[in-house]
Amino acid sequence: MNTAARDAGLKLLRQHALIAGEAISANGDGIPVDDPATGKTIGWIPDLGAAETQKAIDAAHDAFADWSRSDPHKRAAFLREWARLIDENTEGLGALMALENGKPFEEAKAEVAYANGFIKWFAGEAERLLGETQDSPLGHVILTFREGVGPCALITPWNFPAAMLTRKLGPAFAAGCTAVVKPASQTPFTAIALAELAYQAGLPKGALSVVTGDAATIGGVLTASPLIRKLSFTGSTPVGRKLAEQCAPTLKRVSMELGGAAPLIVFADADIDLAVTETIKGKFRNSGQTCVCPNRVYVEASVAETYANKLAEAVAKIPVGPAFEDGVKVGPLIEDKAIAKVEEHLKKVQASGGKVLTGGERHALGGRFFQPTVTLGGDDKLFREEETFGPLIPVFPFDSEDEVLAKANDSEFGLASYLFTRDLDRALRIGRRIEAGMCGINTGLMSTAVAPFGGVKSSGYGREGSTHGIDEYLDIKALTLALK
Repeated sequence: MNTAARDAGLKLLRQHALIAGEAISANGDGIPVDDPATGKTIGWIPDLGAAETQKAIDAAHDAFADWSRSDPHKRAAFLREWARLIDENTEGLGALMALENGKPFEEAKAEVAYANGFIKWFAGEAERLLGETQDSPLGHVILTFREGVGPCALITPWNFPAAMLTRKLGPAFAAGCTAVVKPASQTPFTAIALAELAYQAGLPKGALSVVTGDAATIGGVLTASPLIRKLSFTGSTPVGRKLAEQCAPTLKRVSMELGGAAPLIVFADADIDLAVTETIKGKFRNSGQTCVCPNRVYVEASVAETYANKLAEAVAKIPVGPAFEDGVKVGPLIEDKAIAKVEEHLKKVQASGGKVLTGGERHALGGRFFQPTVTLGGDDKLFREEETFGPLIPVFPFDSEDEVLAKANDSEFGLASYLFTRDLDRALRIGRRIEAGMCGINTGLMSTAVAPFGGVKSSGYGREGSTHGIDEYLDIKALTLALK
C-alpha cells in the first residue's frame, strides 16, 4: 500500500464546511464520510441547514458587486494561481479523493489534472469576454456586453468530486459570478480542499461557500432564493426535474447534466482490438460509475462473439482492489446499494437469455467490490431505461444499421454515445442521427476542457467546458446609442 500518498491526502482533509471563508467544524458530529474500500469513517462534515445556507447566499450576493466588476484579467490571474496551487497539490488531492470515493489513486490523480484543465481553460476565456458593435436600422449604434449572471448555486455529484466542481466554478469565476457549492455528502472533502486552495489563491472570501448537510434542505433554500440567479446541477434525472421545478418561480438560469444510458456501437468493419481497448477505457473509469460510460454495447452479429470473447478475456485481467494498492484499475463501488443494483441488472439480463462471459459475482475482497463483468445476449430494454452505474458490460448483437440506430435512440436519455467503424461516411451519418449530445467515434474517452459536454432529452440541457461553457454564466446586455 502507498501509505505516503494516503498520508498526503489526510493532510488536506478538513472536517468543516466553509461559509464565506469561515470554517464551521463538524466537531466529531454530523454526517460521517467513509472509505468505500473498508466502510470505515474517515471524517465528519457538519449537517448544516437553512440558516447557514442563507448566510452563504447573502455572502455571495454581497461579494458579487465587486467581483463581477473586477478586471477580467485579474480574475484570469486568480484562476491561474489557483491552477498552480492545484498542480502543487495533485498528489494530496488525488489521495484525498481516493480515500472518500474509492477510485484507484492513479486514476484519482488523473482526475485532478483533468479538473485543473477547466481552471486553466477558463482563465483564458476570462480574457476573451468579447462584446459586439452593430449599426441599427434606426440610425443608432448598438453595443453588447457579456456580464456575469449573478450568484450561482452549484450542486455536484460524488463520482467526480474534483472535475464536476471545477467544470462549474471555472466558468463561473471567469464570468464574474460568485458561488455557493453543495457537494455530495459521500465525497465532500475534495471540494473543501479545492475551496481552501481557491482562498489561498486570492479569491474574496464571500465569493465562494461550501455548504454541507441534507441535500433537500439546502437545495430548497438555494432554489427558492431570489438572490441566486443561476443553478447548475449534475446528478440524477429525477432530482434534476425537481430542482428545475423549484427554480421556476424565480426564473433562474438553469443547466442540468443528468443521467445517461450510453450506447456503444461496433460495426463489422471496425478495428475490433481498438474497440475492445476503448470500451474498457470508457466503461471502467471509477468502476463504471460514470454518466457517460457505455451502458449497453451493440455489436454487428457477424463479429459479436469475436468482440465479446476478446472483451471478456481482457476484462478478466483487470486488477481489482483498494485505491492505494499498486496496479489497481477498478476499486469498490460507492455504497452497498450500488452493489445490489449491479446484481439486479445482471440477474435480469441473464433471465432474458444473456450469458456471463466473465465475472458475474461479488469480488473475493468482499465489501463493495464487484467483479468486472461481461455478458452476451439477452434483452437490452432494461439498459435503455436505466444506468447500471457499475462494472457490468452487456453486449447485444444486431443485424442492420437501421435496427441498431433505432435501439440506440429508443431511450429517454441522450448524453453520450460511441461508435466504432472504419467507414467515414457511416461514422458521420450515424454520429449525426444518434440522439445524444456527444458521440465518440473510435474512442471511449472524449471529455476535455475544450470539448462541449452535455446532453439532450432527459439527460439535461446546457453545456460545460469549451468556448460554450462560459455562456451558461453570462447575460447579454445591449446599450443603444443615439448618435447625432
